[in-house]
Amino acid sequence: MADLFTPLDVGPYTLSNRLVMAPMTRSRADGDGVQADIVATYYAQRAGAGLIVTEGVFPSAMGKGYINTPGIVTDEQVDAWRAVADAVHAEGGRIFMQIMHVGRISHPSMLPGEATPVAPSAIRAVAQAWTKSGPQDLPTPRALATDEIGAVIDDYRRATRRALEAGFDGVELHAASGYLPEQFLSSGTNQRDDRYGGSVENRVRFVLETLDAMADEAGADRVGIKIAPEMGFNDIVDADPEETYTHLVEQLRGRGLAYLHVAGAFAEGTDYHALLRVRFDGPYFIGGGLDRETARAHVETGRADGVVFGAAFIANPDLPERFRDDAPLAEPDRSTFYTGGESGYIDYPTLAELGAA
Repeated sequence: MADLFTPLDVGPYTLSNRLVMAPMTRSRADGDGVQADIVATYYAQRAGAGLIVTEGVFPSAMGKGYINTPGIVTDEQVDAWRAVADAVHAEGGRIFMQIMHVGRISHPSMLPGEATPVAPSAIRAVAQAWTKSGPQDLPTPRALATDEIGAVIDDYRRATRRALEAGFDGVELHAASGYLPEQFLSSGTNQRDDRYGGSVENRVRFVLETLDAMADEAGADRVGIKIAPEMGFNDIVDADPEETYTHLVEQLRGRGLAYLHVAGAFAEGTDYHALLRVRFDGPYFIGGGLDRETARAHVETGRADGVVFGAAFIANPDLPERFRDDAPLAEPDRSTFYTGGESGYIDYPTLAELGAA
C-alpha cells in the first residue's frame, strides 16, 4: 500500500514523495513579466515537494490577465525562469511550469495596444480585473476567428519550448479557473458554430489540440493538465459538466500524459474523482480542501496517486518534513499573497530554523 512518502513515477521522473505544490499566483514579477530574483529562493525553499508546479505563466502577451504575473515569451523572462529551475534542481527537486492563457479574464490595460481580450465567444464575464488603477469591470471579449485559433495553440507550443529552454522538467496546461481552455470546454462561454463549438466533441477540441502541440515539443510524458469541474471560478458555467469532463478525460486516455490534476472538494453533488479516476490511465492528482489526514486517505486507498497543496506550502516551505513528523503547521498571512517583496514570501521559517532560533 502506498503512502505519502512512497516514490511515484511521473513521466520519465521518479518523485521522492507524493506531495505536490500547487500552482499559485504570487505577483512577484515586474511590469514586463520578468520574475524577481527572490522567486528562485521561494521555489528552492519548497524543493522538498515531490513536484512543484509554478504559478500560471502567460504564453503570449495576449494571455496576460493580472498585473505583476510572469511570462515565458521574451529572452529576459526565460533567463529569470532559468534561475528558478536551476535553484530547484540544486536542491534535488522537480518543477513543471504551468502555462496559463486567461482569455476573456483580462483587461485592455494589460494587453498590447490596449487590445480587447479574446475568447471562444463574445460573452462577458461578470467579474473584475485588478489593474494598476484598481479594480475594473471586465470588458466583452472578442470572439476568436476560426483561422486565429491555430496561432493561439502555437503560442502554447512556443511557451512549452521556452520552458524547456529554461530548464524545466515539464509543463502543465491550465484548463481550469475559467481561463481560455475552460472557456472552450464550457457551453456557457462557448457558443461557436464551427468545429470548436457546439457538441462536446467540438468543445474539447481546443484542449486536445493544445495538449498535442505541447507534447510535440516536450514529449507527452512531460505534459500534465489541470481541470476543475464545477468550480465556477471567473463566472464559468457548463450545462452538463459530467458529460463534458467524462468525454474530455476519455479522450486523454492513451496520450501518455504525465498526470491529470483534478481540483475541487466536491463535498456535494457529483464525485468527480470517482467518475474520472477510472477513466484516466496515468498518475491522478487530487487538489482542493485537503489536510494531512484526507491526503493520506486519498493515497492509501488508491483514490489518488498524488495530493496537491497550495497555501500550506506557502507558510510551510518544509511541508513534507512536517507531514512526516506530524509536526504542527504554520498559517499563511493571506494579506501578503499578492503584495510583492519578501514579506510573506521567502521569510516563513522551517522547523529546523525554528529549532535553531
